Amino acid sequence: MTDPRDIQENNWDAIVIGTGIGGGTCGRALAEAGLRVLFLEKGGAGYRAEETGLDLAMDDPVARRLRGYWPDPVRATLNGNTNEQFAPLGSGVGGSSVFYAATLERPARHDLDDIAGRPHPTGGWPISFDQMTPWLDRAAQLYMVNGTPDPLNASETHSLAAAPAPSPGDAMIIDRLRTNGLHPYQLHAALARIDGCQDCLGRKCPRPCKMDGRSAGVEPALATGHAKLLTDCEVTQLSIEGGHVSTVLARHAGKTLILRARHIVLAAGALSSPRLMLASANEDAPNGIGNHSDQVGRNLMFHLNEMFAIWPGRATSDTGPSKSVGFRDFYFADGRRLGMVQAMGVDVGYGEIVHHLRGRVERSWLSRLPGAKDATRIPAAIAAKVLGTAKVFVGLLEDLPYSENRVYLDPKAPGKIAFTYQIRPELIDRRRLFRRLIRRGMKGIRTAFLNHEPEPNYGHPCGTLAMGIDPATSVVSADGNVHGIKNLWVTDASVFPTSMGVNPSLTVAANALRVAENIKGAR
Repeated sequence: MTDPRDIQENNWDAIVIGTGIGGGTCGRALAEAGLRVLFLEKGGAGYRAEETGLDLAMDDPVARRLRGYWPDPVRATLNGNTNEQFAPLGSGVGGSSVFYAATLERPARHDLDDIAGRPHPTGGWPISFDQMTPWLDRAAQLYMVNGTPDPLNASETHSLAAAPAPSPGDAMIIDRLRTNGLHPYQLHAALARIDGCQDCLGRKCPRPCKMDGRSAGVEPALATGHAKLLTDCEVTQLSIEGGHVSTVLARHAGKTLILRARHIVLAAGALSSPRLMLASANEDAPNGIGNHSDQVGRNLMFHLNEMFAIWPGRATSDTGPSKSVGFRDFYFADGRRLGMVQAMGVDVGYGEIVHHLRGRVERSWLSRLPGAKDATRIPAAIAAKVLGTAKVFVGLLEDLPYSENRVYLDPKAPGKIAFTYQIRPELIDRRRLFRRLIRRGMKGIRTAFLNHEPEPNYGHPCGTLAMGIDPATSVVSADGNVHGIKNLWVTDASVFPTSMGVNPSLTVAANALRVAENIKGAR
């Protein structure tokens, strides 16, 4: 067990705040280079042998903390309506990644670059696709990503290990989609495929085969002997002196710790990293550190989830959830940025349906009726039975950055996640096109959309500490450090200038490796 007294007496090379993919990957790279690394994690250590799913219906804070879920409800103001709900976020070693479906898809060139025929909404990322490619390759190797090449983008698929044969059910779905003129492939999954691998997608894995922030990041870092981990440790403030972070203040076991390091890596996630910077206000930065241009917390983005169920035929009904099918035929269509479609990789059960229905109730006039949320349990049970034989897919519709969509700090509850988000008309228009194309692509296959209103994917937040060249319009430099604070680096999805049309995890890991290299060069 790590002794907090020893931790305070140490002057670390790097303190990494957060142990998800961004923090775990960066910390591992630094530890393997011989730097002394301290991981600070708000959640608990958990049990390595547990196999726990992310129960979205659970609302007991103590039970949530024990299972590694984010313990507190998130205050979300969506289109002007404020409610509190439990988001699909993790709080423990590995963060949210220990519960994810391990889909690590590579972005397309137009996600980062401004290219002819596919203009970029921000003019392009400050690092180009070609510059990012070696880091995407390295991240894919580190996370043991396997799958089959995307037929529409095969030339840009590198370092992809061969995938095992698809399950009989997935093979039949692939054939049906090809018959409809689509270009399906086996998703790029971060699975080591060791003997006995159970494809623990959507839940904590007791084996080391699912590659996440814990198994591919923190654990290998600790094995070097150069890293330490302190759990149940909530960072409350960063103190700045002379353009550097001088101390990190944290709460552990009811006591305040004062910690020091040459470099501070902020990787608490796109909802929590900006919150910490805002909470670290001082005389020189009354609105929060790194926030002279009022950009900290702004440009919050989520993918919109277009969830739908398909019933491809009786022969696939007993083959379990579809885990390995995706396609990008609608990634960019009619001159507009949409996104990829992929299997969820998990069963949509009672808990997920209750969470979905409760969210719909909270956003409607039914929220004023006593017991309305509890009444969702009966239709959820019925829906879970009906959907038991369906294969659930999701379209990830790219979101765009808007300054008004932002994370903010509640002075009365500085440790609480709070944000405001408005769904823009242009997003609604792109959503209509996306759903129409999906419906057309599923022609001849029994299909049902599972959401009618636009639903942000609260598991994919990004953009709140945008990376850019101009300090007036961004928070983080192209190198990965906060403008004006030489030793403060950010390695989570908050630095994304745009959300892209794919899962963020591979790009987070790649950028974390790139930033780690910059930190090593700044020694």
